Amino acid sequence: MIDRYSTKEMRDLWSDDSRFKTWFEVELAVCESMEQLAMVPDGVSKRIRESSSPRAQRILEIEQITRHDVIAFLTDIEEQSGDDSRWLHLGLTSSDVLDTSFALLLVKASQMILDDLETLSQSCLKKAEEYRNIPIMGRTHGIHAEPTSLGVIFALFYSELERNRERLERAAEGIRTGKIAGAVGTYANIDPDVERIALGKLGLNIETVATQVVQRDRHAEFFNVLAQIAASCEKISLTFRHWQRTEVSEVFEPFGKGQKGSSAMPHKRNPILAENISGLARTVRGYAATALENVALWHERDISHSSVERIIAPDATSLTQFMLKRLNFVVSGCSVNHEAIERNLALTKGLVFSEAVLIKLVMRGVLRQKAYEAVQSCAMMASSGNGDFIKLMSRHPLISEKLSPEEIKMACDIKHHIRHTGMIIDRALEKKRK
Repeated sequence: MIDRYSTKEMRDLWSDDSRFKTWFEVELAVCESMEQLAMVPDGVSKRIRESSSPRAQRILEIEQITRHDVIAFLTDIEEQSGDDSRWLHLGLTSSDVLDTSFALLLVKASQMILDDLETLSQSCLKKAEEYRNIPIMGRTHGIHAEPTSLGVIFALFYSELERNRERLERAAEGIRTGKIAGAVGTYANIDPDVERIALGKLGLNIETVATQVVQRDRHAEFFNVLAQIAASCEKISLTFRHWQRTEVSEVFEPFGKGQKGSSAMPHKRNPILAENISGLARTVRGYAATALENVALWHERDISHSSVERIIAPDATSLTQFMLKRLNFVVSGCSVNHEAIERNLALTKGLVFSEAVLIKLVMRGVLRQKAYEAVQSCAMMASSGNGDFIKLMSRHPLISEKLSPEEIKMACDIKHHIRHTGMIIDRALEKKRK
């Protein structure tokens, strides 16, 4: 999955070569810290760095024999650096290296995702500004409700994406955590100062209370934030899927020259980009549940989380980034059918303005339920094809007694319904403008 749905940058990040190089940086940071504390001879880490470089293919070959990836890695470095290699991994357990390097990789992946999240957010912001004064039918339960503006819908997307950005920044800070604390996290065979100096060099925080591993509630939070981002992506894509229905035809995702919609029906223009996003979002949300299962490990650690993370880390980060890029293509390149929007606004011949008339009647002293029944009776007649809604209200005994035809017409003016949408959009964009 990662090969199909990831950028080269993300693929390279999760490659064996990158993984082993990151382990190497952790080991060297620890070695440098020990040199600084006069625990190992000066110059060891420099000589190891100059003489050695992790060889992914060789490490995998050794692992076939040792059945232990970190030992295979250390063996490879030993083959290259000779006697100096004995100063590596002093007092460490495998998870000191694995979890600390995992944090470094996740932080880098999160930055890639944040960059694409920002790009999509900006595209939604531009659309909110561009379409701030374009009325469009608002729908609840899939049924025409009251008018809103197309700009408000994109401002909604923008606002939610910004919340996701804040969530991801917090979660990334949570997983910016390593540990160099030994077999069960008690520093039995390593000085806590080594951890402090080494993690400082790597730009990581120290796990408050470690066992053999960094605690997996941190990772669960991270993957659940990715799931939230995926859910928001699907929310936007679902709106585009609805907009592209034949009966709606209001806003369309890009459709390239020469693109085909169906192998059987040449007329088809299917919302495949939006549908693809909806499908991938389900996968990322599934990984969030899997990450939660990793929180509970036996005692100070078992290995049940390890195989899971080797799958969900590259997959979830790659899929999230892919969805954001694809959705940005949809949003930034979408086309608006203004004629269809206007047609749909007029489809119910004014039924969508019923609440405004109801409120005017209440303000004129009519009990709410009586006013509701009066307006509803006209609405039901109009929706059954037995007259024009506005004219029916103008002839209704109760309504016409309280409201003039001009007042009814004013209540059914679309400008009345969208007069505050500009304020809503400005409120959504206010934080960004600051």
